[in-house]
Amino acid sequence: MTDNLPAVRPARPFFSSGPCAKRPGWTPEALKNALNGRSHRAKPGKTRLKEAIDRTKAVLQLPADYRVAIVPASDTGAVEMALWSMLGARPVDMFTWESFGEGWVTDVVKQLKLKDSRIFKAAYGEIPDLKQADFARDVVFLWNGTTSGVKVPNGDWIPDDREGLVICDATSAAFAQEIDWTKLDVATFSWQKALGGEAAHGILILSPRAVARLESYSPPWPLPKIFRMTKGGKLIEGLFEGETINTPSMLAVEDYIDALKWAEGLGGVKALIARSNANLAAIADWATNTAWVDFLAQDEAIRSNTSVCLKVVDPWFVALSPEAQADAAKKIASTLDKEGVAFDIGGYRDAPPGLRIWCGATVDTADIKALLPWLDWAWAKVKAG
Repeated sequence: MTDNLPAVRPARPFFSSGPCAKRPGWTPEALKNALNGRSHRAKPGKTRLKEAIDRTKAVLQLPADYRVAIVPASDTGAVEMALWSMLGARPVDMFTWESFGEGWVTDVVKQLKLKDSRIFKAAYGEIPDLKQADFARDVVFLWNGTTSGVKVPNGDWIPDDREGLVICDATSAAFAQEIDWTKLDVATFSWQKALGGEAAHGILILSPRAVARLESYSPPWPLPKIFRMTKGGKLIEGLFEGETINTPSMLAVEDYIDALKWAEGLGGVKALIARSNANLAAIADWATNTAWVDFLAQDEAIRSNTSVCLKVVDPWFVALSPEAQADAAKKIASTLDKEGVAFDIGGYRDAPPGLRIWCGATVDTADIKALLPWLDWAWAKVKAG
């Protein structure tokens, strides 16, 4: 592939939506002080885990009375801990507009079998009418739909005097989007999306209202050990002080602390949000002047600045069968992968055929700008056959 190649290559061609790019300048040297071969329950291990928790609170500017725990099984584990431990006390409203939201619907409807649940759905690229939420009920939603590139516009639709709990999967929004944490009773994310950390660990954030639910309500179904946050009707406070439910990777913990220190050095969450916004702006400027592509999310107010999803709108592509469209979109991504200029930018398997480019804070805007001519190059190559 040497014909009419763009002149500049991204310095870091890592645009995967999870695990995401490491922070700029990262090398394995950042992990040299990791507590390998030590127990996470020993004092140094618990100190390191508590440091990760405290730095998370500080960077995200969480309310002082919110608790943070490091939990098993990435964001999925954190979300399911909340769903299985807290739901059932009230009816529930669920909002879904992409694949992971559908997964939480499956948990609630097919696994927990909560009959008094209402499901509000929207197609990929759109969002349900959030005004339909009844806050006398519990409400479950994603702040940012990773597989559709659609986020909620803000938290203004959530009242302060709500009766039910608000449970939010914030895994591709944390550290990149403006979140009013006081609107959320439970929030979750994973290091591997939020700051390019290593996989397998999740973060669970609880408001005082969520803690009150845990201490006043016992679900009628059995809870696996990794979901249990109370003992004798009281919150297990140690979980929020670094005493994890199961064994964490201290190597991954060190990597997360390194990412948090990098974020602090930039100026905290506002600087991270600015980096993500700059990345989205670079793609938006290009898309405005590019005839073959557009955003999957047409409404700018709900357009993600992290998991940016693009659709092909060229008449040649639109005229193809769905199978041929999917094949053409995969060829664009694989062409760029083979050239070594963009890894893992294919659209999610359940989403409409297209591209998905991670624009979170660990991605440099210079690399986004360098990628854009390569997208045009790959598209022309695939269309030409």
